[in-house]
Amino acid sequence: MTFFQFEADFIKSLRCIPMQVRYKLDTCGIKLKLQQWHQFSDRDRQILVEMPCETASEIPAYRQFLCDTLRERTGETAKDLPIDPHPPWLSGDRIPADVLEKAESCEVKIPIDRWKNLTPLQRFVLIKLSRPSHENKNFVPALQEFGL
Repeated sequence: MTFFQFEADFIKSLRCIPMQVRYKLDTCGIKLKLQQWHQFSDRDRQILVEMPCETASEIPAYRQFLCDTLRERTGETAKDLPIDPHPPWLSGDRIPADVLEKAESCEVKIPIDRWKNLTPLQRFVLIKLSRPSHENKNFVPALQEFGL
């Protein structure tokens, strides 16, 4: 389990969806709203944090657990999210334009060799936090935490 320092204010209670769960949601192709997350029990949330979602057998199992839990807790059916067959966080060869633009607006340059050395989860975090539609107050703290 990987929690980031910039998530520290909500990790103990899991009142927000941690980045590692957001990563898994993108991996298994499910859109989960914060309102839905709040209807999950503490145990449900902990399972979603701890349950693996990487291999060909883990991804559908995670998706099924999430869909079942969502239906049981909210009565709602999970909304599908398109799964990118080549998500940019799995490649260290190119820094996405949104990340470069956001970093530049913060007067930070990200060298490609540093980008390559980030984990896929760290790259995912920076990609998500650099989106124009996302509240990105944690972008600079993430850069600092990742040594950029």
